[in-house]
Amino acid sequence: MNLDQAREFVRENHRAVLATRRRDGSPQLSPCLVGVDPEGRLEISSNEGRAKVVNLRRDPRASVLVMTDKFFEKRWIQIDGTAEVLALPGARKALIGYRRRMEGDPEDWTAWEEKQRAARAVIILITPERAGPEGGPAPRRPAPGSP
Repeated sequence: MNLDQAREFVRENHRAVLATRRRDGSPQLSPCLVGVDPEGRLEISSNEGRAKVVNLRRDPRASVLVMTDKFFEKRWIQIDGTAEVLALPGARKALIGYRRRMEGDPEDWTAWEEKQRAARAVIILITPERAGPEGGPAPRRPAPGSP
Protein backbone atom coordinates (compact mmCIF):
# COMPACT_ATOMS: atom_id res chain seq x y z
CA MET A 1 0.00 0.00 0.00
CA ASN A 2 1.43 3.37 -0.94
CA LEU A 3 1.05 6.49 1.19
CA ASP A 4 -1.61 8.05 -1.03
CA GLN A 5 -3.76 4.91 -0.69
CA ALA A 6 -3.23 5.02 3.07
CA ARG A 7 -4.30 8.66 3.25
CA GLU A 8 -7.44 7.86 1.25
CA PHE A 9 -8.29 5.04 3.68
CA VAL A 10 -7.90 7.46 6.62
CA ARG A 11 -10.09 10.08 4.93
CA GLU A 12 -12.88 7.47 4.90
CA ASN A 13 -12.13 5.77 8.25
CA HIS A 14 -11.36 7.73 11.41
CA ARG A 15 -11.27 5.16 14.22
CA ALA A 16 -7.71 4.51 15.24
CA VAL A 17 -5.22 3.50 17.89
CA LEU A 18 -2.11 5.64 18.25
CA ALA A 19 1.05 3.93 19.48
CA THR A 20 3.79 5.99 21.11
CA ARG A 21 6.78 5.00 23.22
CA ARG A 22 7.06 5.41 26.97
CA ARG A 23 10.36 6.54 28.49
CA ASP A 24 11.36 2.86 28.99
CA GLY A 25 10.60 2.09 25.31
CA SER A 26 7.45 0.08 25.95
CA PRO A 27 4.37 0.91 23.86
CA GLN A 28 1.64 3.26 25.03
CA LEU A 29 -1.65 2.93 23.12
CA SER A 30 -4.40 5.53 22.82
CA PRO A 31 -7.75 5.20 21.04
CA CYS A 32 -8.37 8.30 18.94
CA LEU A 33 -10.01 9.80 15.87
CA VAL A 34 -7.64 10.51 12.99
CA GLY A 35 -7.98 12.64 9.89
CA VAL A 36 -5.77 13.92 7.09
CA ASP A 37 -4.81 17.61 6.86
CA PRO A 38 -4.37 19.49 3.56
CA GLU A 39 -0.61 18.72 3.59
CA GLY A 40 -1.29 14.96 3.77
CA ARG A 41 -0.28 14.56 7.41
CA LEU A 42 -2.36 12.51 9.83
CA GLU A 43 -4.05 14.72 12.41
CA ILE A 44 -5.16 13.84 15.93
CA SER A 45 -6.54 16.22 18.54
CA SER A 46 -5.42 15.85 22.16
CA ASN A 47 -4.58 17.86 25.27
CA GLU A 48 -1.45 18.94 27.08
CA GLY A 49 -0.29 16.44 29.68
CA ARG A 50 -1.75 13.34 28.00
CA ALA A 51 0.66 10.41 27.83
CA LYS A 52 0.69 10.38 24.03
CA VAL A 53 1.62 14.07 23.92
CA VAL A 54 4.37 13.73 26.52
CA ASN A 55 5.74 10.65 24.75
CA LEU A 56 5.72 12.25 21.28
CA ARG A 57 7.51 15.35 22.49
CA ARG A 58 10.27 13.10 23.82
CA ASP A 59 10.29 10.60 20.91
CA PRO A 60 8.38 11.66 17.77
CA ARG A 61 8.08 8.15 16.30
CA ALA A 62 4.42 7.19 15.98
CA SER A 63 2.36 4.34 14.59
CA VAL A 64 -1.36 4.54 13.91
CA LEU A 65 -3.64 1.56 13.38
CA VAL A 66 -6.69 2.76 11.44
CA MET A 67 -9.77 0.56 11.14
CA THR A 68 -13.27 0.73 9.77
CA ASP A 69 -16.30 1.32 11.99
CA LYS A 70 -17.05 -2.39 11.65
CA PHE A 71 -14.26 -3.72 13.84
CA PHE A 72 -14.58 -7.32 12.69
CA GLU A 73 -14.62 -6.38 9.01
CA LYS A 74 -10.84 -7.00 9.09
CA ARG A 75 -10.04 -3.91 7.04
CA TRP A 76 -7.28 -1.93 8.65
CA ILE A 77 -3.95 -0.28 7.94
CA GLN A 78 -0.92 0.71 9.94
CA ILE A 79 0.83 3.97 9.20
CA ASP A 80 4.21 4.77 10.72
CA GLY A 81 5.68 8.24 10.76
CA THR A 82 7.18 11.15 12.62
CA ALA A 83 4.96 13.36 14.78
CA GLU A 84 4.96 17.02 15.62
CA VAL A 85 2.85 18.42 18.48
CA LEU A 86 1.45 21.93 18.07
CA ALA A 87 0.02 23.76 21.08
CA LEU A 88 -2.24 26.79 21.26
CA PRO A 89 -2.11 29.52 20.19
CA GLY A 90 -0.05 28.25 17.22
CA ALA A 91 -2.30 25.20 16.79
CA ARG A 92 -5.48 27.28 16.39
CA LYS A 93 -5.72 27.06 12.59
CA ALA A 94 -4.88 23.33 12.54
CA LEU A 95 -7.44 22.58 15.29
CA ILE A 96 -10.14 24.51 13.43
CA GLY A 97 -9.37 22.57 10.23
CA TYR A 98 -9.41 19.27 12.12
CA ARG A 99 -12.77 20.14 13.70
CA ARG A 100 -14.27 21.04 10.32
CA ARG A 101 -12.99 17.87 8.63
CA MET A 102 -14.01 15.54 11.44
CA GLU A 103 -17.29 17.02 12.71
CA GLY A 104 -18.20 20.13 10.73
CA ASP A 105 -18.63 23.61 12.18
CA PRO A 106 -19.81 23.90 15.78
CA GLU A 107 -22.92 25.94 16.49
CA ASP A 108 -20.84 28.47 18.46
CA TRP A 109 -17.22 28.95 17.40
CA THR A 110 -16.48 31.26 20.35
CA ALA A 111 -17.61 28.66 22.87
CA TRP A 112 -15.71 25.93 21.02
CA GLU A 113 -12.48 27.96 21.02
CA GLU A 114 -12.85 28.75 24.72
CA LYS A 115 -13.31 25.05 25.43
CA GLN A 116 -10.12 24.29 23.46
CA ARG A 117 -8.14 26.90 25.45
CA ALA A 118 -9.50 25.61 28.76
CA ALA A 119 -8.63 22.01 27.81
CA ARG A 120 -5.14 23.08 26.66
CA ALA A 121 -5.81 21.49 23.28
CA VAL A 122 -3.00 20.41 20.98
CA ILE A 123 -2.91 18.92 17.52
CA ILE A 124 -0.65 15.98 16.68
CA LEU A 125 0.50 16.00 13.07
CA ILE A 126 2.14 12.81 11.79
CA THR A 127 4.08 12.78 8.55
CA PRO A 128 3.50 9.29 7.08
CA GLU A 129 6.64 7.39 6.12
CA ARG A 130 5.36 3.83 5.69
CA ALA A 131 1.98 2.14 5.39
CA GLY A 132 0.77 -1.43 5.20
CA PRO A 133 -0.23 -4.15 4.91
CA GLU A 134 1.17 -4.38 1.40
CA GLY A 135 -1.63 -4.73 -1.14
CA GLY A 136 -4.10 -2.85 1.05
CA PRO A 137 -6.43 -3.95 3.80
CA ALA A 138 -7.23 -7.64 3.79
CA PRO A 139 -10.64 -8.66 2.46
CA ARG A 140 -13.03 -10.28 4.88
CA ARG A 141 -12.59 -14.05 4.99
CA PRO A 142 -15.39 -16.45 5.86
CA ALA A 143 -15.12 -18.16 9.23
CA PRO A 144 -13.80 -21.72 9.15
CA GLY A 145 -16.56 -24.18 8.36
CA SER A 146 -18.89 -21.55 6.87
CA PRO A 147 -20.14 -21.90 3.28
